[in-house]
Amino acid sequence: MANATAGADSIKGGEFLIKETEATHIFIPEDFSEEQQMIAATCRDFIRTEITPILEKIDTATTPDLMASLLDKAGELGLVGTAVPEEYGGFGMDFNTSMLVAECTGAGHSFSVALSAHTGIGTLPIVYYGNEEQKAKYLPKLATGEWKSAYCLTEPDSGSDANSGKTKATLSADGKQFVINGQKMWITNGGFADIFIVFAKIEDENGVTDKNLTAFIVEKSSGGITMNAPEHKMGIKGSDTRQIFFNNCVVPAENQLSERGNGFKIAVNILNVGRIKLAAAALGGAKQVLNHAINYANERKQFGLTIGNFGAIKHKLAEMAIKIFVTESASYRAGQNIDDLIHDFKDKGIDDGKAKLNALEEFAIECAILKVNGSETLDYVVDEGVQIYGGMGFSADAPMDRAYRDSRINRIFEGTNEINRLLVVDMLMKRAMKGKLDIMGPAMAVSKEIMSIPNFNEEEENGHFIKEKKVLRNLKKAILMVAGGAAQKLMMKLSEEQEIIMNIADMVIETYMAESVLLRAEKLISIKGEDAVKLQEDVAVAYLHEAVDKVQSAGRYAITSFAEGDELRVMLLGLKRFTKIDPINLKDMRRNIAEVLLQDNKYNL
Repeated sequence: MANATAGADSIKGGEFLIKETEATHIFIPEDFSEEQQMIAATCRDFIRTEITPILEKIDTATTPDLMASLLDKAGELGLVGTAVPEEYGGFGMDFNTSMLVAECTGAGHSFSVALSAHTGIGTLPIVYYGNEEQKAKYLPKLATGEWKSAYCLTEPDSGSDANSGKTKATLSADGKQFVINGQKMWITNGGFADIFIVFAKIEDENGVTDKNLTAFIVEKSSGGITMNAPEHKMGIKGSDTRQIFFNNCVVPAENQLSERGNGFKIAVNILNVGRIKLAAAALGGAKQVLNHAINYANERKQFGLTIGNFGAIKHKLAEMAIKIFVTESASYRAGQNIDDLIHDFKDKGIDDGKAKLNALEEFAIECAILKVNGSETLDYVVDEGVQIYGGMGFSADAPMDRAYRDSRINRIFEGTNEINRLLVVDMLMKRAMKGKLDIMGPAMAVSKEIMSIPNFNEEEENGHFIKEKKVLRNLKKAILMVAGGAAQKLMMKLSEEQEIIMNIADMVIETYMAESVLLRAEKLISIKGEDAVKLQEDVAVAYLHEAVDKVQSAGRYAITSFAEGDELRVMLLGLKRFTKIDPINLKDMRRNIAEVLLQDNKYNL
């Protein structure tokens, strides 16, 4: 994969907002090697043969044994040890390959949730934060699936505010063990897990409790662990989700994971992994749903024609495909950025686990962006899938019923989309304040630009997407204008104005996604020639037009929420200037995209 991003300098997280990226410096899915494609095929075959035929059985299972056995089968193929280093019995895959595995197993509904919980939040805390003894003891069995894992963070009164958890760990007088007491809820794999990653606050002998969480590796065999029956849920019904109770659960002191009080940082960093991989899994689910919808549009007849002949259906299929292609483009772009930075850190002598942690922390903004976009893309696709199926879409006998219900949790998993939107802007602002990102300089330049007369005699550029790249630059200016104006006007009170922050986040998200898909199309043109990728070019341009509309709308809402008088008028004029784009016939573009999908009877971009 090194050649896929040849010449790329490691970009900083969030730097896309102020720095242009060369198309040759990004990774695109078409860059995956033959070996990686074989891994993807293995994952798809496993879902097709082992999971899809028994989805109803999985959803209605009365014990956790079936899901545990399916994880055993996945373990035999190496699918549960993808991110575990080779020296501990795993495959030690690079980050983008593990993203590919997440995508290709993402069509597995409840199984996908169980698999990702085990391989991600259930195993990675030990991979990244465990000492040598902990890694040697636990990772080989987690890598094969012999032991299953679960992650115990959320409590009845602490969800988004994870550090407010009340579960306590009391250290014994001799310092040899902790006694954990507390309650955790929404614990995936809880019913069959052998290992629990548990977050608790240490209470000392004087009854004083730490302000921050500490993480522990808790074995089910420790005793003192009880659980409720599985939760009855709207979707992912086959995922074993329970409340777990720790009643004087004794844990050896050596099972403390990382330093005391470092639990919240562990939770945050592991969530970065979960967020971007959720986007990949949602992508796999969305592709499957679109394939069902295309098949149905080619089979279902009304008024003497298959419904795929009708413009309204073509519009839906094309929009579904556009959103999927865009999510895919951004996911692997960010995944490779993480991989490149991991390699840079390791070249500087930083050990593997810390290198991965540092890289993921650096791209926490992109992880949050992708979590929001990926989950909302899947929700859009399944909703339109139901609509294309019509009455059958509402029937439990058709595939859209399960897809619709199972999708909804993704906007809540790994931090709600509202929390992630707030995080996108918060992290950008904090990095600017700390001097890690030079946002202030470009923001001040934009402030001067909106007060000046536009330059109509700009030098002509050469290459592909010249006009579109100018539009992208202007969208970034719109973000800097709105964010800078809001920060200047509201100052410390901006954090209380969540509506404005989420408007700015939407502007950031749309711009990142639009840039990612344009870069992918540009790189494809350089490889295959323009004629060979006309369809992908249309997808990129069509999405850019949609992004402009969304940036303009979100920007207007934000500006009118904090500005008034002359400032309001100037900023609205600036927004109008920065969201200009030449009109094109998007209807014909979408029809062309849909007709290719229908002709091939599958998603084929």
